[in-house]
Amino acid sequence: MSRDLRAYQRQTTSRLIIGVIVIIFVVGDGLILLFYGKEAALMGLLCMGVGLLPVVLVGSFIWIMDFFVRRVKNG
Repeated sequence: MSRDLRAYQRQTTSRLIIGVIVIIFVVGDGLILLFYGKEAALMGLLCMGVGLLPVVLVGSFIWIMDFFVRRVKNG
């Protein structure tokens, strides 16, 4: 068993982020579906997806920058 705490932290953080996104989409859109119907739930999915797009773009940009910085730093 490895004791790499940085890898454990990365794994835990990614699982938490994925879990929060899944809960927001499932619970949030489920409640919209329950109270307002199918059409509103589809619009809710569209709005949540568009709202998540800037977060994904910024996260991707930071990840790409980190990749290149580590590559330059290590030679």
